[in-house]
Amino acid sequence: MSFYRFEDFGRNYLTPNLSSGEGPVIEGQYMYFCNVFKEPGTGSELHYHPNELLIFPFYGVLNAIVGKDRRIVRPGTFVHAPAFARHSMKATEEGPLSYLYVKDQTWTVVGVAANEKPPEKALSIEEVNEKFEKGEIEDRKNKGTGSADESQAIIEGLGNCYYPMLDSLDEPVRSAGRKFRVEGERLAFEFADIPPGTETPEFESAHEKFIYLMSGNLDADVGGEKKSMGEGDIVQIRKGDAARMVAGNEAPVRYAAVESMPYLEEKVDQMRAEEGK
Repeated sequence: MSFYRFEDFGRNYLTPNLSSGEGPVIEGQYMYFCNVFKEPGTGSELHYHPNELLIFPFYGVLNAIVGKDRRIVRPGTFVHAPAFARHSMKATEEGPLSYLYVKDQTWTVVGVAANEKPPEKALSIEEVNEKFEKGEIEDRKNKGTGSADESQAIIEGLGNCYYPMLDSLDEPVRSAGRKFRVEGERLAFEFADIPPGTETPEFESAHEKFIYLMSGNLDADVGGEKKSMGEGDIVQIRKGDAARMVAGNEAPVRYAAVESMPYLEEKVDQMRAEEGK
């Protein structure tokens, strides 16, 4: 299956001992493609994880920390947290928060408290929720976390992790196509406006890609599976898939997309080969 909607998936707490964040998770070949929700004034304590994290708010106001850099982030700004970067993401008191949340599959979506070392084996969402319900994991929400010698969190030298792309998601689409792209070590993020009728000729995808359609209509043919996509629809293009896209004629198309990078694919393929042995 290549086409999805977040509404078709159940919500899960991703790291219940550290964060109020919950949402659906779509597991791809090389990444987790998620939509996280947080109630006003709630969020995550300082934590980190061995995988790279991409965040793009849909609505609400994000009180974000990456390393030591704290900023108030509104929809239209992309946030990048490199692997092992210490961070915290909270909704302000202004209202609820929803954002696109993507992690690579060298680790699970479960985070590690800022003053702890990662476990030898990453817990799955199911495992961490079960342990939390049984009281086997301490609830760290609203308690804060410090720093310790065992922690592998990176705090210094991360550079500027915030990428303003447009003033607001309500900003009208432009008269011509435009595309913003940020490439991390493992994952790339892309935000684009496409003029009506724009056609992407058939191609064989060199990497895995997820596209979340924010507005407009897009006729997609992926691996022989076809769909006329509308707002909120998601298409997964797997590595090696043949794909073709045509924007609708009535209105421009706006989308957010993520793509696997060669380093990630090699790393995950190697991990899976070792697990197979």
